[in-house]
Amino acid sequence: MYTAGPEIEDALVVCEQLAAQGTPSVISYWNSLLDSPAYVLNSCLRIIQLIPRLRSGCYLSVKAPAFGFDAVLLKEIVREAERTNTCVHFDAMGPETVDRTFALIEGIRRIYPNIGYTLPARWRRSVEDTDRIVEMGLNVRLVKGQWSGLNGDETDPGEGFVRLTERLIEKGVRHIAIATHNQTVARSTLARLQQSGTPHELELLHGMPEREMLRIARQHNVGTRFYVPYGHTGMPYRLKEVARDPRIAVWFMRDLIRAWRRSSGEHPRLDSRFPGGDNAAA
Repeated sequence: MYTAGPEIEDALVVCEQLAAQGTPSVISYWNSLLDSPAYVLNSCLRIIQLIPRLRSGCYLSVKAPAFGFDAVLLKEIVREAERTNTCVHFDAMGPETVDRTFALIEGIRRIYPNIGYTLPARWRRSVEDTDRIVEMGLNVRLVKGQWSGLNGDETDPGEGFVRLTERLIEKGVRHIAIATHNQTVARSTLARLQQSGTPHELELLHGMPEREMLRIARQHNVGTRFYVPYGHTGMPYRLKEVARDPRIAVWFMRDLIRAWRRSSGEHPRLDSRFPGGDNAAA
């Protein structure tokens, strides 16, 4: 479980530590299955209001299904992001969510263009999706991808990273984040991006082994950013692993109880160490 902790201040502590080292970050709220879209909206608005205090180029990453694909809610997010000049990036979810997410982005980017999208390297369809991404002027994060493609839409993730990198370079993408802890993939893609002159960075997941990846970044003279999620669970990513590790079922039930308590009237909590407190985004 790679969350910084259950509450927003847990992520902010990590991001402040990174900022003190000159390292930028991404904050994402990993919602519970019982969190309402309104609760997720409030959490994200609070993140956006606090990001400027980090002074490190931090941005927000969201999951379209957590908002129920509601364009009205996401417009609230990008309007607040515009006020603080914060990038709003869309995480990759299941393949069935892709077209609906693109439709949302098509609408909100007309309000605020500083938007990003995540491409899974393991899907063959991602090659064609690069055309839509570049046409809309989106930043890109390349990931292996957690979910299998629809109807066998699969390719080797390592080859997919290389293929998508070349395609995005060719199309003239605005910016690429290589989000991987695979040393071979990092070396090959970072070298190619450096050669092309395309703006890029290495993105690492908070809590994963980082020493060798940071060394690779230094070797390629590329900046590093950390993805810092917070929340009570990584369950959307882990339920399929219950048979292998029964503890996940226990964690799942614990998180459902916590989410139920929040849905009964509690709100995202902010520690007094962070100005804005409970009135932020009220």
